[in-house]
Amino acid sequence: MKLTRHLRHPVFEIVGQIADENCEKAFAIGGYVRDCLLDRQVKDIDIVVEGSGIELAKAAAKALGVKKVTVYKNFGTAMFHHEGYEIEFVGARKESYRSDSRKPIVENGTLDDDQKRRDFTINAMAISLNKAQYGELVDPFNGLIDLDARLIRTPLDPDVTYSDDPLRMMRAIRFATQLRFTIEPESLDAIRRNAERINIVSMERISVELNKIIEAKRPSIGFKLLLKTQLLDQFFPEMVKLKGVERINGVGHKDNFYHTLEVLDNLSRNTENLWLRWSAILHDIAKPQTKRFYPGQGWTFHGHEDKGARMVPKIFKRLKLPTDHRLKYVQKLVALHLRPIALTKEEISDSAIRRLLFDAGDDIDDLMLLCQADITSKNDAKVKRYLKNYELVKEKLISVEQKDRVRNFQPPISGELIMQTFDIPPSEPVGVIKNAIKDAILDGEIQNDYEEAFTFMLKQGKEIGLTPVKA
Repeated sequence: MKLTRHLRHPVFEIVGQIADENCEKAFAIGGYVRDCLLDRQVKDIDIVVEGSGIELAKAAAKALGVKKVTVYKNFGTAMFHHEGYEIEFVGARKESYRSDSRKPIVENGTLDDDQKRRDFTINAMAISLNKAQYGELVDPFNGLIDLDARLIRTPLDPDVTYSDDPLRMMRAIRFATQLRFTIEPESLDAIRRNAERINIVSMERISVELNKIIEAKRPSIGFKLLLKTQLLDQFFPEMVKLKGVERINGVGHKDNFYHTLEVLDNLSRNTENLWLRWSAILHDIAKPQTKRFYPGQGWTFHGHEDKGARMVPKIFKRLKLPTDHRLKYVQKLVALHLRPIALTKEEISDSAIRRLLFDAGDDIDDLMLLCQADITSKNDAKVKRYLKNYELVKEKLISVEQKDRVRNFQPPISGELIMQTFDIPPSEPVGVIKNAIKDAILDGEIQNDYEEAFTFMLKQGKEIGLTPVKA
C-alpha cells in the first residue's frame, strides 16, 4: 500500500536520499502515520533509521538549513523544528526489561525489532522513505485493520507489553479516550491483571497521561476504564471511594463517582481549561468522609466543600501536580462550588451576591461554569427549574457588579489609616475595624466609598473605646 500523499514535508525526501547514500533504511513511524491515516492534525514527525538517528538528524538539518539540533545522547535521539513541525530521529532499537524497572536495556536493531517494541499496533505502522520503496506502508501487526476497527491492541502478548512498561496501560486508556477507540478485551484484561505494576512508574509520568485523559472531549470514558481496570485504585483512591450507593431504610444517595463524571463531561463541553476540569473532579471529593444519614431527613454531606478544599493540596502533592497558583485556584473553586447553587434555591439578596463576587474575584465566571455543570438530575423538570434560576443569579451578578464594583475590591480604608487615626499599633482592633468596614460594604450598609467608610470607621472605633487623634 502506497501512502506517498502523506509525505508532503521536504524532510521525507531528504531523509530518503541521505539514507540511500549511507545504505541505510529510514521510515516515518508511529503517531505521525497513525494521525495522517485518521486525518488528524499532525505537528510531530517521528523518523526511525536502521543506523544512527543522531547523525541522520544532523545531516537532514544541514540539508534543510536548520541551525539548531537538540541531541539526547543517552537515548540515541535528536530533534529539530522546521516549518512548524517537531521532527525527531531515533535509531531502530530492540529492548529488554527488568522486572523492577520500566527503563529498558537497549540495543541497536532493525525496523522489525523497533516495531515489536511499540506499544500498540496503530502506533507500529511505518512508511518507507528510501527511493525504491518510497511511500510503502510497513504494517506487520495489521495496525491499519485495527485503525479501521477503532481498536487498541498490542503488537505482542499484552501481559508482556504492559508488564515491561506499565505506563503503556495509561497510554492505552488515554488513546481510547482521545480517539474514542475500544481496547481489545484481552488487552483490557491484561491491564487489570497488571494494574499494580503501575507503581514502578514515576507519578510525574502517570500524571502527564492522566491530564491528557482529562483534556479529552469526553474524559469520563477514560475514568470509567481506569476504574474498571483498577488502575485508579493505585494512584487516586480518593476518587474510587466516591463510587457506590448506600441505602438505609430504603433511602439511597446518588453514586458520587458517576455524578462527578457527569459534571466533568458537562463542564468539558464549555471549557478546555485543565484546572477548571480538575475542580470538577475534586468538587465532591470529600463526600465519603462527610456522609451522614438522618431519619426523616435522608443523606447529608454537610461541609464537604470545606473538607474537600483542604484535601486538594494533599492530592496535588501526591499526584505531582503543580503546587502554585493552579492549586489555589482549584482549592478556591472546590470551596465555593455550593454558593451559586444555594442562591438558585432562595430569594437572591444583593448582599449574598456581593459576598460571592468578593470571595470568587476574577474566578467568578469559571465558578459559574462549574456550578452550571453541577446541575444534574434524572428529573428534567428539576434541572430546567435550577437552570432558569441559575440564569437569574448570573443576571444579578452582572447587575450588582456594575453597581457596586465589589469584585476583588480593597476596602477604601487601610490598616495604616486606622492606626494613624486612632494612634494605635498593629493590634486586634485594627483587624476588627477593617473587617467591619468590609462587611458593611458587602452587606450594603454603606457604599464602597472613602467618605462613607471613614465615617463608619470612626463609629466603629468609638464603639470599642477608641478615640481619634483628630476629630
